[in-house]
Amino acid sequence: MNIALLLARAARAHPHAPALAHGTRVLADHATLQVQVARLAGGLHRLGLKPGDRVALVMKNHPAYHVLLLAIWHAGLVAVPIHSKLHPKELGFIFGNCGAQAVFATANTLGACEEGAPLAPGVRHVIDVDAAGFKQLGAGEPVALAERTDADLAWLFYTSGTTGRPKGVMLSHANLMAMTLNYFVNVDTIAREDCIVHAAPMSHGSGIYILPHLAQAACNVVPESGAFEADEIFALCRHYRGVTMFAAPTMVKRLVDAPSSFEPTGLKAPAGLKTIVYGGGPMYVADIKAALARFGQHFAQIYGQGEAPMTITASGKAIHLDTAHPRYDERLGSVGLPFAGVEVMIADDNDVALPTGEVGEICVRGPVIMQGYWQNEAASNSALRNGWLHTGDVGAFDEEGFLTLKDRSKDLIISGGSNIYPREVEEALLTHALVAEVSVIGRPHPEWGEEVVAFVVARPGAAINAAALDAHCIENIARFKRPKQYRFVDSLPKNETGKVLKTALRLQLD
Repeated sequence: MNIALLLARAARAHPHAPALAHGTRVLADHATLQVQVARLAGGLHRLGLKPGDRVALVMKNHPAYHVLLLAIWHAGLVAVPIHSKLHPKELGFIFGNCGAQAVFATANTLGACEEGAPLAPGVRHVIDVDAAGFKQLGAGEPVALAERTDADLAWLFYTSGTTGRPKGVMLSHANLMAMTLNYFVNVDTIAREDCIVHAAPMSHGSGIYILPHLAQAACNVVPESGAFEADEIFALCRHYRGVTMFAAPTMVKRLVDAPSSFEPTGLKAPAGLKTIVYGGGPMYVADIKAALARFGQHFAQIYGQGEAPMTITASGKAIHLDTAHPRYDERLGSVGLPFAGVEVMIADDNDVALPTGEVGEICVRGPVIMQGYWQNEAASNSALRNGWLHTGDVGAFDEEGFLTLKDRSKDLIISGGSNIYPREVEEALLTHALVAEVSVIGRPHPEWGEEVVAFVVARPGAAINAAALDAHCIENIARFKRPKQYRFVDSLPKNETGKVLKTALRLQLD
């Protein structure tokens, strides 16, 4: 099946329900959007694109992103969503690797795309979605929905490339449908009157959540800024009802710290806020507790990867609400229970399942798992060996089936023969009242193998020193886990989705 059938279904059942909005302005209902998508699909065909061809989207959040994504699928093409802040050389590599023939850009990315395109000879069109040419592309006759099989490629997502060249994760129409259906079972309900606000990048998790909202004929809202602005989000949550948004943990922290005009009304959160789905990185217990205190129970958590999009484990609202549970803090510190549609195993180095409580690599299988890496058989075979996706993440199950992440396997610190998981050290440091952010990495040591280094961002105006943090660590974790050096910095380097770039921090080590 073609995943774009979700739009056709919504247009038939709820033709006049709002489908797409820019800020507070509704741009199209589902019937109108269906026609726009079919016409734009025809325009893509007139560019010479054939089913199976790849189309790159290098755009900030923009209403055209939503229309293009659906048009690409309607036309039987493959969407290649790409970070909007990549260097032209990085863009050129991805364009060339996936064989993109057309690239769509916004004003902030157009120059980089035009510079990167010549590095990939297959690129025939670089199109500015704000220019007249894009409007003309969607002005012709609509075309019929392209026939696609479940196994046909729909979404080609490139990994961040923190270890070597980025790899193209191949997701089929069936993979995307499995993710969509899993949302309703494990994350949240969606009503037709609800909406999702795309403040996080649509090239990543927020964009893939277009699909469950489309399945329920709900509205997709793109902020006018095309970015994450706390005041704008609060305003949209007052204008709309049933608002969901996907947010990285750093975004949640920014919302918690932001002043807002709704507080004098006595409300913890804007009236329209329904759900903040957080994921894409570790949410520390202290941070989620602060968010719950600020906004009330509006939170659900997911853990996934590009290779298993948004769908490995989840903690729904009920888990966040169950404060009387004797292991409430441990549950908050976990990433929840496996999705109903997947199997999760903690494995040793020989892919043998480990018992409850033991730490090993997180392996996953099920209908959501990628088809492999684009034109990279060796990497595909390694990641999907023995029928399981090997995530590269390290974790353990508790007796109730909750999964707790320890770290990426490459981030594990081995000092004096003992395993030290950076997240555990980070959790301890974040309980200090004067610490705003922290990231822990390992540094080579001639005697111990590695030693722990902590990069610390203090709260504004705070006077903090290494001795105080060292004493705090000794009170909360084993002595051997404490950092051997504290580096105080104004901010931590992050990528577009808010993940801390530990690779950049390692470059700062002596």
